[in-house]
Amino acid sequence: MSSQTWEKSNPVRQHKRYRYPPELMVTYEGVNKQIHLSGPEISVHGMFINTPAILPEGAVLKVQFRLARVNFEVVARCEVRYCLAGVGVGVEFIDLSAAARNAIDQEMAHRPEPQPSKK
Repeated sequence: MSSQTWEKSNPVRQHKRYRYPPELMVTYEGVNKQIHLSGPEISVHGMFINTPAILPEGAVLKVQFRLARVNFEVVARCEVRYCLAGVGVGVEFIDLSAAARNAIDQEMAHRPEPQPSKK
């Protein structure tokens, strides 16, 4: 997918996202450091990863996680599209197999969409 389809200034999401706490491992390509993180929101387009790490836009990450319901391990490369310091990073998948995309679709078909938090 091209970066033109990712518009962070547009508050309307192009793809449904779901709250999902998989076992998630993230590797920052070219940098040998552990990234502390917690469960992301995920879609077939990308994900938001909660982490205090500050990563630059354009950084390439490798993500790996297992989808519990369909028992599929996703391994993908993604690119940081935006960083909210101390909160997390929004990433777009840049190398996601058709099988992984299909598995994410199947997994998320059985999960309710997250509800907005009430303040």
